[in-house]
Amino acid sequence: MGEILSQLRSVIIALGWRDMLDILIVAFLIYEVLRLVRGTRATQMALGLILVGLLNLASTHFRLATLELVMRTATVYLGFTIIILFQHEIRAGLTNLGNNIFFKKKISDNPFGQEWYDEVVLAATTLSSEKTGALMIFEREVGLKTYIESGIRLDARVNYDLLVTIFNTYTPLHDGAVIISNSRVAAACCFLPLTQNPRISRDLGTRHRAAIGVTEDSDSFAVIVSEETGVISFAIDGMLKRNLDGPGLRRMIQTAMEPWRSEAESEQLEAEERRREQEIEALVSSRGGEMIAARTEKTQDGGGR
Repeated sequence: MGEILSQLRSVIIALGWRDMLDILIVAFLIYEVLRLVRGTRATQMALGLILVGLLNLASTHFRLATLELVMRTATVYLGFTIIILFQHEIRAGLTNLGNNIFFKKKISDNPFGQEWYDEVVLAATTLSSEKTGALMIFEREVGLKTYIESGIRLDARVNYDLLVTIFNTYTPLHDGAVIISNSRVAAACCFLPLTQNPRISRDLGTRHRAAIGVTEDSDSFAVIVSEETGVISFAIDGMLKRNLDGPGLRRMIQTAMEPWRSEAESEQLEAEERRREQEIEALVSSRGGEMIAARTEKTQDGGGR
């Protein structure tokens, strides 16, 4: 063991700073590739390519002339095959690499975030209570111009009335997704790519699959309201979180839009949001009780006369 450590130490000393930099860059690239393909269909395709490579080695070692000829011919087109098979993973990797180069800028000094967060949460909870389906996509660093152009351009300020009206089933714009860019409703009735992930539950409908699909292709996130159950879901990075309430949804939106906030700060803000919501509900209930009592008293006075 000591001899091995001694040899390892001598190798490290012999390496120059260029060699160390070279190793670190290659290690980073390998790590990013493994992180991207983990848990996706690319894992199975990568295993298939490894099997092809093993067949090529076996044909050369055992001198299998026909198999060696086939494998040599196939190797010529291997580069194009990799690009075609892994086009989604390559696109996602380049996107993440570009995002990691630049620092995220702060968009709000308000600890509770921007005002349009509340408009989105209120619209989602209202649509959820009415079991009205909705799909809202939020653009971040990666542009969604292709998807915006597929819908009806609006360029309007984000507000509760507009979102609820768009997803009203009696309006022509309710079918499709709303894309929100730079705190404005950029377009409605937009068409999105569906996810091809085989691990997605079959219980999820087109809205959820479209939300997961667009978050796989970009760094955007999505808010989904189920038409069947009224459940509110949140999708980001191809992952779906379901059964959210108002404060939970607001926390997810603020965390996605303001990634510099710590987990503890996000939890504290969510707790404060829940407390404010309970105070409002208590106030509404007390006023409702007072109105009922006043109405009852008035009725009794009228009956006495």
